[in-house]
Amino acid sequence: MDNLNTHSISSLYEAFEPEKARALARRLEIHYTPKHGSWLNIAEIELSAMTAQCLGRRIPSIESLGAELKAWSTARNEAVVEVKWQFRTDDARIKLKRLYPNI
Repeated sequence: MDNLNTHSISSLYEAFEPEKARALARRLEIHYTPKHGSWLNIAEIELSAMTAQCLGRRIPSIESLGAELKAWSTARNEAVVEVKWQFRTDDARIKLKRLYPNI
């Protein structure tokens, strides 16, 4: 979860009646992530690919959805799809110098 103010339990109480907000809040487990977390970019890339390749149409049932997602995931894993990193460690050491120890 990013650190936007709309992504907090209190925002549920602004959008819903207290009973509904509390029921929703009980179902959530909030994990705060770094603002510039590179793993989050990977997750977003995967979700975008899944949406475009698998979910871009109406799926009639939850069972069909599960089967479609399992087949897509299996094919994606078997293809060993990789992320092409553009930001290398050496670049990070320059751009994020204050975060890296001197070597």
